[in-house]
Amino acid sequence: MRSYLDFEKPVAELEAKIEELRAVQNGAVSLSLDEEIKRLEARATQTLRDIYAALTPWQKTQVARHPQRPHCLDYVAALISEFTPLSGDRKFGEDEAIIAGFGRFRGESVCIIGHEKGSTTEARLKHNFGMARPEGYRKAVRVMELADRFGIPVISLVDTPGAYPGVGAEERGQAEAIARSTQACLDLGVPNVAVILGEGGSGGAIAIATANRVLMLEHAIYSVISPEGAASILWRDSSKAQDAAMSMKITAQDLIRFGVIDEIVPEPLGGAHREPAAAIAAAGEAIAAALAGLSAMSRDEIRRHRREKFLALGRAG
Repeated sequence: MRSYLDFEKPVAELEAKIEELRAVQNGAVSLSLDEEIKRLEARATQTLRDIYAALTPWQKTQVARHPQRPHCLDYVAALISEFTPLSGDRKFGEDEAIIAGFGRFRGESVCIIGHEKGSTTEARLKHNFGMARPEGYRKAVRVMELADRFGIPVISLVDTPGAYPGVGAEERGQAEAIARSTQACLDLGVPNVAVILGEGGSGGAIAIATANRVLMLEHAIYSVISPEGAASILWRDSSKAQDAAMSMKITAQDLIRFGVIDEIVPEPLGGAHREPAAAIAAAGEAIAAALAGLSAMSRDEIRRHRREKFLALGRAG
């Protein structure tokens, strides 16, 4: 059953009316409502197009967090064959918030690292809502080092509100683990491509997104802190999150202008949650093109390309 966001209410009403008419038509053999249904479908599509053409940063935040939006494991299932997950950081334990392993992407060996939020209540608790602990980032480092040793490209699928801020995570060295993971990304001699699927939150995202190519879905967000967190700091009032989102430049359209990301991956009309298969396919095409563009580079060129890309951020001109 489709879940609608607050600003999608006009579309929800139209689509509910369409379903009612279909139910009436199915119950009455001699009654044809095809023309009326087609008229309402066209109206609903146009309404959806108008809404999504003028989304505010806060509305994009809501889309990025939509519970029915496809997550890391959905992309892995659709794009990666023979996926073999690896577990544990060999220091403390396993962190289900980070998925890491090896498989084949279009016939070629790849390493996959991604945040998994979970799609059900049980899965969200299991994966800690995509908020990784230090052992998750240390697992990511371990798997990246394996990929580098065997010359296997790395694909990172980013979708997290941020690293887990709990006491235990801090006691086990959360900041150090994030820094080590970021450094591991920079040290890779193989191509790495990151895709911001939904939320790209703070160091929790950059720890696996320091890549040669950073792609971002059209309605995803990427920021140093969540809008709620920024509002709590600036105004000591998390209810001002909408104002914070407007000021923070967190959308794909803003970030490509600033050179923070390299490419925007188009989403189906109404967002990835309405047509997950189409959104995943579009991401797959973008990943393939990004990897192809990096395939001819030597290990030193790969490292230089990545370092220069991030050192250039924020430079005038």
